[in-house]
Amino acid sequence: MSNESPAGSLTEAAYEALKERLVLLDIGPGEPLSEQALAADLAVGRTPLREALKRLESDHLVVTYPRRGTFATPVDITALSEISEIRRVLEPLAAGLGAVRADVEDRQGLAKLRDGLSGLSADTSARDHMEWDLQVHRAIYRATHNAHLETALVRYGNLATRIWSVAASRLADVGSHIVEHVDLLDAVHDGDAERAERLMREHMETFELRIRTVL
Repeated sequence: MSNESPAGSLTEAAYEALKERLVLLDIGPGEPLSEQALAADLAVGRTPLREALKRLESDHLVVTYPRRGTFATPVDITALSEISEIRRVLEPLAAGLGAVRADVEDRQGLAKLRDGLSGLSADTSARDHMEWDLQVHRAIYRATHNAHLETALVRYGNLATRIWSVAASRLADVGSHIVEHVDLLDAVHDGDAERAERLMREHMETFELRIRTVL
């Protein structure tokens, strides 16, 4: 039985829903967030919504100004180098740990994601590709069974995805970036830590290079 209070559950639900909208730019950079409209849209009260917004502010996804309100943060393109420095180290670490530590449930989830990626078509939108990318990375983070590493990588992955979302319209083939995950998922699923680390490292390097060509 969960010890989480109803208010806590509502805060978590509001946080997760808004986080996805902010990361994938469904709520655009600099856009104001109306508490009244969001509370109605998410079917939550003002208190859990405000708690969710506080968490999003600590994630650098929203910013609140006295007497002005809360806004989606701008996408800071100049932060790509700093974010990439961290991810180039932590993402391969997570892939290797995930390959070793993944339990049965984790491996079932990885296999399901791999099958889903294999079924993507040329008509899949850039936004949907980015949503798949988030799912793959987060599944690997969970498989590490290291909550601190997972929290750090989710945060930096979200910031990187916002930058990618800005660049996506200028990239010729967003889908090819996602297809790379098929081999990566196989490596983590099969417990091949060395291969998983190598593929993730290559994936990170390719990601940064592709973004820089259009920014």
